[in-house]
Amino acid sequence: MDRVIIALATGLYAGRLPVCPGTWGSLVAIIPWFFLRNLTLPAYLLMLVLVFVLGFFVSGSAEKLLNQEDAGPIVIDEILGMFITLACAPDHPAAWVLGFLLFRVFDIIKPFPCSWFDERIHGGIGIMMDDVIAGIYALASLQLIWFAVAAFRA
Repeated sequence: MDRVIIALATGLYAGRLPVCPGTWGSLVAIIPWFFLRNLTLPAYLLMLVLVFVLGFFVSGSAEKLLNQEDAGPIVIDEILGMFITLACAPDHPAAWVLGFLLFRVFDIIKPFPCSWFDERIHGGIGIMMDDVIAGIYALASLQLIWFAVAAFRA
């Protein structure tokens, strides 16, 4: 069971890559997202809730197994953050790349309240919530930028 927990928490071991595990986890997220992107909105929201619940449990357990608080290899939170970022994303590869870049920026700089969750809330909920909020920031930014570009081109 420990292997399953580690495999899920690390994005099927993408988080074990030696450099920038969060970036690798975010990139890996694009693969399942590509196949899930055409779900109906209620089904997509349900999927987000299920990934959050799974992430809450496996990230908290993996933290204990790895004996490290919010360990770098744990990337299920980045996967959820990317799923949130790309929810309702325009059907264009440039939008997907922009969403990836925006999510990485918000995940790295951790604007409030991301930083609050990252610093003060421990365990699975803290691991997941800062990336949920970073994903919401990236989603909003992606939509605004895409709308502004479309309005400018019109």
